[in-house]
Amino acid sequence: MWKLNWTELGIDLDRLKEVLTYDAAQPMIFSSGFFLLLFLGFSLVYLLLQKRTTARLLVYNPHAPMIFSSGIFLWLFAAFILFYLLLQRRTTARLMFVTLFSYYFYYKSSGTYFFLLGIVTVSDFLLARRMEMTVEHWKRKMLVVCSLCINLGLLCYFKYTNFFYEMLAPLWNGRFEPLDIFLPVGISFFTFQSLSYTIDVYRRDLKPLSSLLDYAFYVSFFPQLVAGPIVRARDFIPQIRRPLSVTSEMFGQGIFFIVSGLLKKAVISDYISVNFVERIFDNPGLYSGLENLFGIYGYALQIYCDFSGYSDMAIGLALLLGFHFPPNFDSPYKADSVTDFWHRWHISLSTWLRDYLYISLGGNRKGKIRTYINLILTMLLGGLWHGASWNFVVWGGLHGVALALHKFFRNLLGRPKQYRSRGIRKFFAVVLTFHFVCFCWIFFRNSTFEASVTMIRQIFTAFHPELLEQLLTGYWKVFALMGVGFLLHFCPDSWQNACSRGMVRMPLIAQALIMIALIYLVIQVKSSDIQPFIYFQF
Repeated sequence: MWKLNWTELGIDLDRLKEVLTYDAAQPMIFSSGFFLLLFLGFSLVYLLLQKRTTARLLVYNPHAPMIFSSGIFLWLFAAFILFYLLLQRRTTARLMFVTLFSYYFYYKSSGTYFFLLGIVTVSDFLLARRMEMTVEHWKRKMLVVCSLCINLGLLCYFKYTNFFYEMLAPLWNGRFEPLDIFLPVGISFFTFQSLSYTIDVYRRDLKPLSSLLDYAFYVSFFPQLVAGPIVRARDFIPQIRRPLSVTSEMFGQGIFFIVSGLLKKAVISDYISVNFVERIFDNPGLYSGLENLFGIYGYALQIYCDFSGYSDMAIGLALLLGFHFPPNFDSPYKADSVTDFWHRWHISLSTWLRDYLYISLGGNRKGKIRTYINLILTMLLGGLWHGASWNFVVWGGLHGVALALHKFFRNLLGRPKQYRSRGIRKFFAVVLTFHFVCFCWIFFRNSTFEASVTMIRQIFTAFHPELLEQLLTGYWKVFALMGVGFLLHFCPDSWQNACSRGMVRMPLIAQALIMIALIYLVIQVKSSDIQPFIYFQF
C-alpha cells in the first residue's frame, strides 16, 4: 500500500503536529501571534475561493505589478509565512519553496519575462563551475567574459536598443521609430547581482556553489529581486544553508524596517509625488521659479523616501525570513561632500561600481590623472545604468566631475580620507552638497534635456518670491508632509536606534496593531492607483 512520506515532501511533521495539537499551557486566543497568522492565511484561502481573486493572483497585470506596498502582497506574504514556518527544519524544501515563490513574484512583476531570470541563473552557475575547474588564466578570462556578454547583452538589448538605435539612425539617413521592447522589472539589479558572483569566482575570492537550487535561491530571493539592494554573493551565500533562526530581536527589527519603509514609500513619497512633484516636472515652464525650486526639493525627498523605503521593506522582510541584508542608505542628505554622499546613497550600487568597475579600470593605481578619469568614467556608466537617456549620462557626469574635484582638492590640501568638517563649516558643507545633489536631480527626473534647461531658466529668470504665501496656502498638506520627511531624515541616528529598540521590546500584539494602524493610514492618504517604485524602471 502506498504511504505518504512527509519527509520526502519536505514537510516538518513535528512542526505540523505542534500546529495541530492542543496545548493546555498555551491555548489559542485572538491576541496571540499564531492566531493572527492563521487568520490571515484563512482569509487568503477564503479569497482564493472567489473566481475574481484567483484570476488576480494567477494572471499578470501590466498596469498593476506586484509591489510590497500592495494589499494583495501583504495577504500572500501572510500565507507564505505559514508554509515557511512548517518547512523551517527542512532546508532543501524551504529553499525550493522560497525560490518558486520568488519566480511567481517576478512573474507578477514582469509577466513571461521571468524566463530571463532562469537564463541568467543557469548560465552563470555553469560558467562559475567551469571556471573553478579551469587552470589556464586565459580560459578563465574567456569564461568570465562570456558571463559579462550574457548579462550585459540582455541588459543592453532590453534597456539600450532604442537608445543606440536613435544615435545611429542619422548615419544611414534613417527615420527613428522606437522599437516596442518591454523592459523587465529589475533586470539591472539581478544581472549585476549575478555578475558579482562570477567575477568573485574569477578573482578566486569565492568558491562556486555546487547546488543549482542554492544559486537560484540567491539570485531570485524576492525581497531584493526587483529593486535591490544588490546583495553580494560573498555576503548572502554563507547564510543560505544555515539553520533557520529568527530571534525576537530580528523579528522586532524586521517589523520596524517594514513599518519605516511603508511610511516612507506609501505615505510620504506617493503623496507628495502625485499631489505636487509630478505637476511641476510635467510642465516646468508653466510654473514660477519658486514653484520649480520647491518641486526639486520635493523630488529629492520623494526619490529618497521611495527607494530607501523599498530597501527598508526588503531588509525587514529578509529579517523575518532569517536573513541579513547590509544597509543600503545612511541619511544621504547629511553628507558634507559628494564623496560622503556616495558612501551613504544606494550603498550596494556605489560599492558595486567601485569594486567591479572603478577597480577594473585601474582605480587609483595608475597615477592621479588616471584616477580622476576613472572616477568620471565610472559615474558616467553609473548614470547610464539608471536609464537609456542622455539626461542620466549628464547626471552621472556631473557627479563624476564633482567626485574628481573633491579628490583633487582633498589631495591639494593634504587632508586624509577620514577628514570631516566641524561646526559651522560642516553646516555649510552639508547645505552646499545637498543643493548640488538637488541640481543633479533635475536631469535625473526630467525626460528631456530641454525640460531640465527650462526648469533651471525659470528658477533664475522667473523666481517670483511674492508667490510664497499663496504656494504654502495651496499646498500646505504637501509641505507639512515634506517637513515631516526632512525632519525624520535629519534627526539624530540615536532617535532611529531608540525607535528600533522600542519596537523590539514591544509585545507581538502591539507590533501587529502598529502594522494595522499604518496600513489604515496608507489607505487614507494613498492615491487611487498604486504608485510603482521609482527604481522599478531600472
